[in-house]
Order: sequence, then C-alpha cells, then structure tokens
Amino acid sequence: MSAPFTTSDGVALHVVDTGPRDAEVTTVLVHGWTLDHTSWDRVASALPGRVLRYDHRGHGRSASRAAFTIERCADDLAELLAARVPTGRVVLVGHSMGGMALMALAERHPALLGRVAGVVLVATSCGGLAGSAVGLPGVLGRAFVAGERAARRRIAGLRRPRLLTRTEVLRPGLRWLLFGKRPSWADVASTAAMVGRCDPVALAAFRESIDAHDRVKSLTGFAGVPTAVLAGGADRLTPLDHALAIADGVPHAELVIYPGSGHMIPLERAAEVAARITAPR
Repeated sequence: MSAPFTTSDGVALHVVDTGPRDAEVTTVLVHGWTLDHTSWDRVASALPGRVLRYDHRGHGRSASRAAFTIERCADDLAELLAARVPTGRVVLVGHSMGGMALMALAERHPALLGRVAGVVLVATSCGGLAGSAVGLPGVLGRAFVAGERAARRRIAGLRRPRLLTRTEVLRPGLRWLLFGKRPSWADVASTAAMVGRCDPVALAAFRESIDAHDRVKSLTGFAGVPTAVLAGGADRLTPLDHALAIADGVPHAELVIYPGSGHMIPLERAAEVAARITAPR
C-alpha cells in the first residue's frame, strides 16, 4: 500500500507500507543519497511481517523542499514512526545516507531507541567523507573533487535545474563508482534511473550535509541495541575503513564484509541482507 505522509514542515513523503499492521515487529528500510525506496525492492520482498519504506525529501516520488540535511531526514523518520508505527517494536535498516540518518536519529531522538529491536547499517559512514576522491589517485582524485564541487555550485546557482532524463549516460560512471565485480546491468540501469529521479538541488544540498556528517559520538546511542554493520569489500564511496570505524564505535556490533561487493549491497547481496535483517539477535 502506498500512502503519502506530510512532515511537520509540509513536505509530502512517498511511503510504501506492506504486510500486516498488527505485526509484532515492523522493519523500516531507509535508502541512500540520490536513490529511492525501490533500491530495497528485492530485500523488502524477502522480509516477513510489516515493512515500511519511503523516499527522502527531494528523492523519488517525494516532494522537494528544504531543509535538505541529514538532521532533517532523522526528524522526518521520527515523525513518520510516530504517525505510522506509534507502538510496537521496530528494526531500522539504513543504507548509505540512510544509515547516517539513523545515527542522527540516535542523536536527536534517543527515546525512540527504546522501541528498536535491531539496527542494520549498510555501506555507510559515521564521518570523514568531506573531499572524498572515491579511490582515485593523485591528480585524478583532486580533479574529481574539484569537478564535483564546481557542479554543486552550478546547480545551486540555477533557479530551476532540470531532472536528468537521459540516465543512460550515467550508467558507466555509476557502475564504476557504486558496484563491485560483475554487476547486473539491469541493477546499474535501475540505479541510474533512481539518480535521474532525484531533484538536483536536493542532490547537491545533501552532499554538503554528508560532508559535514560527523557522528562517531552518536554511535553510543546504539549501545543497548543489537546492531549489524554490513560493508562491501570493493566499496569506493564508503570504503571498508568507514565500516571498521562504526564497528569500533559500537563494540558489540556484528561486522559483515562482502568481498567483491560495492556500495549497492541492497542490490548486489539482497538475499544476504534480508537474511541478516531477520537473523536472531
């Protein structure tokens, strides 16, 4: 079932809610930067019980309005839970920026963690992403960082930047940046389509918030919650050392590394991710 939810600042979020409403546990899947709820399609279909997914503001089929920050994403999630899952236990699963939003949730809404039966942090980071050269060496890395910053400034200066309609041009770059060895080209194409549905203004603004993201201390909020950290061994966007830093910050966390996988673990390792979400804790 799809039904919009309007946040306290008037943004209509696209929400997909499946499974029995009286389920003992609700799994909430929070997607990454430039993606949308469809990145979880295969994971969601493999999960039992109730599953709640939604598009961040400025992404997918959600409305686009400031503020485009990780903090606001955490507030959106807290409001959505209060309205749609006011009672019962929840499992929170965050991919990439979605995982950062869960860290901000622990920081800004710690009382909510009393209801949380488990947290799964997928290909994400607790900080240190500002100026990332995504694994490119030397002059290539510096050129990438400079080019990305110039593109963000250009987008910010446009009154009405257009959505990207010819997403096929993105596929080679996204395949290199986001995927590991031998990805499905259907997955690459669907990822490019998601990026094409993201508002360019939101894309640029959220990147600024990701650069500022520093929540090592917030990880202590998960101290009493069963936590798993999933990482791709070939992830260029949030390399393995970011997963190790999270695992250090949540000492009881289970660290799972998928050799050869990239950043798009929910697509590349959907069955394993679903199994990890439902594993006994």
